[in-house]
Amino acid sequence: MKMPDGAPTVSIVIGAYNAQRYLAQTLDTLLAQTLRDFELIVVDDGSEDATPRILEEYKKKDPRVRPLRIAHGGIVDAANAGIEAARSELIARADSDDLYLPQRLEKQVEYLATHPQVVAVGSRMMVIEPYGSPVRISDHKLTHEEIEADLLKGVGWAMPQPVAMLRKSVAVKVGGYRNKYPWSEDLDLFLRMAEVGRLANLPDVLVKYRHHPGSTNWSKNKIQLANKPHMLREAYERRGKQPPEGMIFSTPWVEPLGEKYTHWVWCALKDKNVTGARRHAVSALKASPLRPSAWRAAYCALRGY
Repeated sequence: MKMPDGAPTVSIVIGAYNAQRYLAQTLDTLLAQTLRDFELIVVDDGSEDATPRILEEYKKKDPRVRPLRIAHGGIVDAANAGIEAARSELIARADSDDLYLPQRLEKQVEYLATHPQVVAVGSRMMVIEPYGSPVRISDHKLTHEEIEADLLKGVGWAMPQPVAMLRKSVAVKVGGYRNKYPWSEDLDLFLRMAEVGRLANLPDVLVKYRHHPGSTNWSKNKIQLANKPHMLREAYERRGKQPPEGMIFSTPWVEPLGEKYTHWVWCALKDKNVTGARRHAVSALKASPLRPSAWRAAYCALRGY
């Protein structure tokens, strides 16, 4: 796969807004990739916390880190700014709160090199709770037909943006990310990319996807759901089809906070992460003080097993 002269093999693009809590952990995992020829573009979307300082520190330590600061415009503006600045044809999207396994870039580059018809490739993911303990491994579908079918049902999870690698020329050709559907920009882009090429997911787990109360799929759930009827009707129309009658547009179910924190107590304890379990137990009791399961989890967290 020939890259433009002088360009790195991959351009990693991250949007970061007030990302100080997890940013350094994310950067460490990306800088430890087995494929070393990349640039790491972190678009600071007008952060007001320590994000700019963290980025400057990493830039001094590793010249592959390229901070790019823009006025706060949101997730779409940050993503498009990063893609525009990228020097490689291959764009590895990443989130500022996730952890990437060492062979993430290597395996995706190899796959795209041997599958020229594929315009974007993701992978399966290990879902982790805020303190890093495993929750579950995803069962992402692998083939284009399966992925596109789920995208056309409004399942944005079908092509996981936090670990997607895109061909820049194709993403730009179809119009890039759009502000038309806020917080659903990834589903919108992948629906359009699926019209001009094929999508795929690798069976490998290449990212530890951190689920926390600030996650987009949790905090922006209602906005995402409101976007889907219009977005999917457009997608069907571009394909010359009519949406199925009686189609119900859905978004991933979000557990009530008390249930989620209680579940995370058990995940943390299983991982022998007692400190994390105790923190979740406190949050569970605050969210659901009358729930017996929260008290049981808190008792076990206090005992440490």
